Amino acid sequence: MKISDLVQHWETSSSGALTVREYCVRLPLRDAARIAALAEMYPIRSETEIISELLSAALDELEQAMHYVPGSQVIAEDDQGDPIYEDVGPTPRFIALTEKRMQALENETASQNASSGSRDSEK
Repeated sequence: MKISDLVQHWETSSSGALTVREYCVRLPLRDAARIAALAEMYPIRSETEIISELLSAALDELEQAMHYVPGSQVIAEDDQGDPIYEDVGPTPRFIALTEKRMQALENETASQNASSGSRDSEK
């Protein structure tokens, strides 16, 4: 999602799945004031939701901004028959590490849900 799409998103929908892990950050005063202003403008959203969605949009844009570095291996051809080279820039590594961390977080969430489910059934 692009940052420019957030206002429309805030007006129409809810957040996605969340991790069991929490991240605590201290914001610069100006950023904290802007978060508070957005929360006042969109009272259906909490400050935490706004921060989370802004961070998600910024990470999406960061991934899009990572530069393509052509490698030596041809992985495909375009419509004109010109070679398309593998990307040896930061994007493939970022995507691979994201997938690795996503799997770990999903396992952590499943483990947490399983242990809380077994505690609930003991009551």
